[in-house]
Amino acid sequence: MDPAVVVPPHVARPVELLPFKAVMLAPDRVGDPASARALARPYRDVAARLTQWIERGLAVSDTAPAVYLHEYTAGGLTVRGLVGALRVSRRADSLGERAVWPHEAIHPEQAGELADRMWQMDLNPAPILLVHHGRAALRDLVSRIATGRPDWRYLDRTGQRQRIWAIRDEAVLAEIGDLLARTSCLVADGHHRYAAYLRLQQEHPGSAWDAGLAMLVDQHDTPLFLGAIHRTLPGALLQDLVDAATTAGAQVTPQTRHEALGALDSTHVVLTDGDEWRAVGPLELDHEAAVSWLHARVLARLAAPPTRVAYHHTVEDALEAASASAPAVLLPSPHFDQVRALVEAGGLLPEKATSFQPKPSLGVLMRPMSDA
Repeated sequence: MDPAVVVPPHVARPVELLPFKAVMLAPDRVGDPASARALARPYRDVAARLTQWIERGLAVSDTAPAVYLHEYTAGGLTVRGLVGALRVSRRADSLGERAVWPHEAIHPEQAGELADRMWQMDLNPAPILLVHHGRAALRDLVSRIATGRPDWRYLDRTGQRQRIWAIRDEAVLAEIGDLLARTSCLVADGHHRYAAYLRLQQEHPGSAWDAGLAMLVDQHDTPLFLGAIHRTLPGALLQDLVDAATTAGAQVTPQTRHEALGALDSTHVVLTDGDEWRAVGPLELDHEAAVSWLHARVLARLAAPPTRVAYHHTVEDALEAASASAPAVLLPSPHFDQVRALVEAGGLLPEKATSFQPKPSLGVLMRPMSDA
């Protein structure tokens, strides 16, 4: 592992999502790039700035603490999950005790910067995204809540459709707590913010920082789409990548662009400099994610490694950046069960290995620490 990255500590079971009193931007402000001003430097002024926005009707503070059911629809895909203050004050000492599983390592400096920012803001500005396979009884409960009239419902500036239910009934909250107690969840988005939560909790135990804002999505209910993050490798050469992949035991086949892109599936990787194309079939990808194979078995074999790794969320973006001096590596989408099995066995994926989509718009639910 790169010495610049580390694995954050693991939160211990039970998973607890605690009620909090949300601050929400006004519907016509949610997703508006101009709304980022409310959360911009100087960070120590953010709390006062949000108070001013509430007074001007540009944001609203909920009347009482709640756990929220948040449903959003983007690009025809609907995702819903429970949003609450995730208790992070207990640390796991063994694999079996772990409640929250990061699947990527983090850069401590970046996590520290985020922790400092949240401390100055006195705010969790957005939930981290967690995914799990919940119990059928929890899915039934969430479905029943979703049949009721939402407390907030609107179309935001990005085109996301938002529906939010505030859950305050003590009996329902207790039932949710019981159904979550033995679950375990994967960090889908927000690894560095998760690590920042842990640092803030360690520095301020027994305070509101014992928890951090999180959204828990059931991958059996309304699954997030799990896509690949492709690479371009400035400073590397296509032939060197081909030689390294061959040495690693993969079958490398010259193909046309159309053939290569057609081969990009769960069993193949594509290498290209924009002119030449190779379909690469690594062995035993049923036991190893393609992105892990790339970093551990191909890039590690290069005599002249790339000067850096550039990341791209779409094939089109990667191909646009590809050239003879920066070949592209197109990766298949990983499977959720494969990622979960890897991390629950104590493993990790390389940095920026997965892209869980869609993510909720900024400003839907925020957690001010002064009201926590």
